[in-house]
Amino acid sequence: MLFTYFLYLGEVGSGKTTLVAKLQGIEEYMKGRGLEYLYFSVHDDDIDDYTRCNAWVLDGDLYHKGLQGVAVPVGSIEDTLLLITVDMSRPWTALDSLQKWAAVAREHIDKLRVAPEKLRELEHKIVKQFQEYTEPGSGEDGTPQRRSDEEEGVLLPLGDNTLTHNLGIPVVVVCTKCDAISTLEKEHDYRDEHLDFIQSHIRHFCLQYGASLLYTSVKEMKNLDILYKYLVHRLYGFPFHCSAQVVERDAVFIPSGWDNEKKIAILHENFQTLKPDDSYEDVVVKPPVRKIVHEKEIQAEDDQVFLVKLQTLLAKQPAVTAGRPVVTGRPQVHREQAIDVLIIYTTGQTSEGVLANFFNSLLTKKAGTGGPGTPGGNNTPGTVRKSGSKLGLSDVQAELDRISNRETDSDLSNANDTAATDGQDT
Repeated sequence: MLFTYFLYLGEVGSGKTTLVAKLQGIEEYMKGRGLEYLYFSVHDDDIDDYTRCNAWVLDGDLYHKGLQGVAVPVGSIEDTLLLITVDMSRPWTALDSLQKWAAVAREHIDKLRVAPEKLRELEHKIVKQFQEYTEPGSGEDGTPQRRSDEEEGVLLPLGDNTLTHNLGIPVVVVCTKCDAISTLEKEHDYRDEHLDFIQSHIRHFCLQYGASLLYTSVKEMKNLDILYKYLVHRLYGFPFHCSAQVVERDAVFIPSGWDNEKKIAILHENFQTLKPDDSYEDVVVKPPVRKIVHEKEIQAEDDQVFLVKLQTLLAKQPAVTAGRPVVTGRPQVHREQAIDVLIIYTTGQTSEGVLANFFNSLLTKKAGTGGPGTPGGNNTPGTVRKSGSKLGLSDVQAELDRISNRETDSDLSNANDTAATDGQDT
């Protein structure tokens, strides 16, 4: 059999080596750098013959693009197939990546200085293969439908945007990591029309190069068997009976020669907020990078420890003058008020209602603040509503004044009693 090659191009981390290793049937492998060489065995049952399909995987760094000369020398170009990877976990890079690596391949082919006659022959072969594509038959053996003698001599013309960038070698576009589509929907709000929009642009690219398209997933083992069979079909001419698949959004398969502009337009029927001619970069936008903020964890004190500290603080307060505690510095109005109420509470001379009203008043927005739930700031400052009445800081002040007056009256009464007793003694 022929000694064939395929050159695999794509971005760093797009899964090129992993995919070829799966085709080779190995689980453990060491990823190289620059230009990797792998292979997988091909067996021809008809003649009981084996051969190796040589796979060259070019590094995703453009610095190494000159190594293509090792993988595809001028003498082997007619036995070479080109694979270009699209990383579907990062669809915003898809179109730019395809165009970049196709340009890299074109640049290398131009440098090979293939004879013009040979290059035209290779390009004509690609066109003929595209035009002669036939759907697999519906028979039990799945063989393609045979073309009649009249149909054999008639080739349909190419569309306006079909094979406008003929490289002279077969091209296969492989979308890897298609299991990430569900993640795109959950985390980045991708809808069906976004996925159809992406597929539409990739298929238009494939039409320009006469390329086949496969959506694959090594994680879920999707379309790997179809990819293997299609590669040996294009490189060795083995029979291939798999029909195009466009229903499952993460397992698309479109062989070269099947697609056209009308079939792609079917995707546009599902567009609701998008248009077919919208800019790819404007629709499929790279999501913003979420910065990880490492917040310092603050451990809260135990309730009992906090209360002991508060009790100690209250014990250090100066004596009450005229029924009011003296708080120096007045650090915060709320702190002063809180201490006042705590003093009242510890003396046991107030009711739960006053305390509840006071702490509710601390939660009330001032008038005009327009906070959530209080549009227009309609609440009266320092008041809350409870059972249809307005209660608040005024009640606390009244309670404080009442206690102060009671203590003053008690002090005066005690003083008068003491004076009367002293008068009687004298």
